[in-house]
Amino acid sequence: MRGLQDKVVIITGAGGGIGKAICTRFLEEGAVVVAADRDQSALDALVAAAGADATISPLAFDITDFSAVTRAVATVIEKFGRVDVLVNNAGWDIAKPFLDTEPDLWDKIISINLKGPLNLHKAVLPHMVAAKGGKVINIASDAGRVGSSGESVYAACKGGMIAFSKTIARECARDNIRVNVVCPGPTDTPLLRSFVGEGEYGQKIFDKLSKAIPLKRLGQPDDIPGMIAFFASDDANFITGQVISVSGGLTMHG
Repeated sequence: MRGLQDKVVIITGAGGGIGKAICTRFLEEGAVVVAADRDQSALDALVAAAGADATISPLAFDITDFSAVTRAVATVIEKFGRVDVLVNNAGWDIAKPFLDTEPDLWDKIISINLKGPLNLHKAVLPHMVAAKGGKVINIASDAGRVGSSGESVYAACKGGMIAFSKTIARECARDNIRVNVVCPGPTDTPLLRSFVGEGEYGQKIFDKLSKAIPLKRLGQPDDIPGMIAFFASDDANFITGQVISVSGGLTMHG
């Protein structure tokens, strides 16, 4: 991709399956990666796997805590002087029918999947505005486009992120900030495994999902970062406010 060399990129949820793959891709593109996650041990493992020469800086904080977010972003600005790209990747859910859930669970899901990214936007965008440019890529979900049984509140958050991203894309276009959304389909990650369970039952659900996808397999974490890197690159400088699914054809939007 053009224009990613030496760009300072904050990636949240960096310790998860997709997050690790995103970090790896940006490192391959020559970017300076700020790997953010609440789990310090996951960050330590990520940095160790990247190698001593990798341009990766771990930063542990909770995205649901606005004060922690502002302190973390201030640390990045102090160290690097700017943020060129923000990738809001962190997310969490638990699979239950809506009527089996309670407000405490709603609050947790909303805090992580909606409020957390809002916190990052609030902390990072002023620096991009001052620099007269930047890229934001929000990782939503096909659940936010078409719904998903057992993921009602999560789907609401991801649908909200899509609408929010389009609005910020409009508001910040005059400052040369581009905001786009990537919606992964079913992807073979620990989070998906936690939904379907292990053993024969979980395997049957995996098989059914695979059969429903036109490309006849679940997504893998490495399938996702290419589109994110594209949106972050100079090749996408005239693209903003767009939403694309990376789902093996499971969802096809015109």
